[in-house]
Amino acid sequence: MGLRDFFLLMAMCLIWASNNIVSKIVVSDMMVPPLFYAAVRFAIVAALTLPWLLPAPRPLWRMIIIAQLIGGLNFALIFIGFQTASPSAASIIVQLGVPMTTVLSMLMLGEKVRWRRGLGMALTLAGAVLVMWHPAGLSLSLGLWLIAGAALAGSLGAVMMKQMEGVKPLQFQAWVGFSAIWPLFGMTAVFEHGQIATALHAGWPFLAAVLYSALIVSIIAHTVYYHLIQKYEATLISPLTLMTPLATIVMGVLITKDYFDLRMGIGAALALLGVLIVALRPNHVMPLLMAIRNRAQ
Repeated sequence: MGLRDFFLLMAMCLIWASNNIVSKIVVSDMMVPPLFYAAVRFAIVAALTLPWLLPAPRPLWRMIIIAQLIGGLNFALIFIGFQTASPSAASIIVQLGVPMTTVLSMLMLGEKVRWRRGLGMALTLAGAVLVMWHPAGLSLSLGLWLIAGAALAGSLGAVMMKQMEGVKPLQFQAWVGFSAIWPLFGMTAVFEHGQIATALHAGWPFLAAVLYSALIVSIIAHTVYYHLIQKYEATLISPLTLMTPLATIVMGVLITKDYFDLRMGIGAALALLGVLIVALRPNHVMPLLMAIRNRAQ
């Protein structure tokens, strides 16, 4: 990989990681309702990618289901989870998407898993369990349960996406944005209150955050990612995206004052080692999963 492309990849991972911190601040410190935040973000994405909405991919019903799994459901769970979960812990728990995707690929795509990928899955699971472990026993907050649910939704969407052909990156973004806004705006109208007032009270920091999340993270960073994944082998690009959870942990400790001890450090190391082992094995679903996992944080 050339030096220019490596710095592009590094910048992309730092953008993804910083978005985890931004999302946490929006839904926790600014107290903007998470479903409303997700809906506004996708409305901006849908508006910016509208020219790529047509022609519609086929079968359309599958694209809509994938868009809900990767978009609306995934982001709703992530942002609600961020109200109570720290970015550092969330960045580790979301790695459960790797073993989840592998199992779903076996069931839905007939992929064969040999001992190396099996070892990677086991290490990822062990690392996540260690992060959740406390002296009193296994403890998983509601926020982390929701993060794990988001990982499952993204994994299922990634596997279903593998069953479609010919969907270009911006067309994919357009359909995720367009399909997600309707249920998200519907849910925020029913389940949340005072959204507009809270957003207006937050002022320009909220506007900057949602524009950064939609424009820089969802569109620019992912366009760079898809460019690199087409240019280089997935077994090179996917492992390098592990810079995202590492950077998230560092930023979380420094900016949002996340609690991070030796136990969590060992758990993070095991989980990321497991992901690395899986990512280095030939797996056609992994590149898309890495993009979904990082864009959803």
